[in-house]
Amino acid sequence: MTVVPYKEQNTGKKEQVARMFDNISHRYDFLNHFLSMGIDRAWRRKAVNLLKAQKPRHILDVATGTGDFAIQALDLNPEKITGVDISEGMLEVGRKKLRDRKLDQKITLLKGDSENLPFEDASFDAVTVAFGVRNFENLERGLQEIYRVLRPNGQIVVLEFSRPRKFPFKQVYHFYFRFVLPKIGSVVSSDKSAYTYLPESVAAFPDGEDFVRILTTLGFKQTQCRSLTFGISSIYTGTK
Repeated sequence: MTVVPYKEQNTGKKEQVARMFDNISHRYDFLNHFLSMGIDRAWRRKAVNLLKAQKPRHILDVATGTGDFAIQALDLNPEKITGVDISEGMLEVGRKKLRDRKLDQKITLLKGDSENLPFEDASFDAVTVAFGVRNFENLERGLQEIYRVLRPNGQIVVLEFSRPRKFPFKQVYHFYFRFVLPKIGSVVSSDKSAYTYLPESVAAFPDGEDFVRILTTLGFKQTQCRSLTFGISSIYTGTK
């Protein structure tokens, strides 16, 4: 069964996810850093560092949100970064952030559907997704689109939440993610469904080697999973 934020029978996941992020966009960055105790910044740095050897010139950041990963990717000194997201609310916050930091010449944020990317085949040297693939309505379709727009030998880097497996961190994580995080998130963002959806979507996501197998099945080579912070999140990589 597909996990959706608002449990509406007549509305698809894509539409519900877009509305959810529109609703929480004004508090998203604060909650991201607060609820992860700032560890999310280190995760993004690690993910970006995996692209250093490739030196990508043109990067696509899918499900870019407010642009945090795209901004982190400037460490690679690319010529251009393009971010796409289905939530106009998140993009508005991101565009303001870029203007304030005078980064809008290097990074462009566009409204777009991850499963129907508005780009020609083989357009990008690297494609990144941070905490976004579990929100795809059709996971394989979104990954196929990423494969399509990658140039030969281009690399995909996916940063996504995963589920710790080892005692006692598994139990601590479960309690925090299921009970503490939704309460804080709903109070600060005024959207209870968003932070109930978060643990539900993580629980339903095929993480670890399951996701690696999906990447391999779709044609990616040299696929790998790197676990971070006791398994709270993982970085997945593959090459076209």
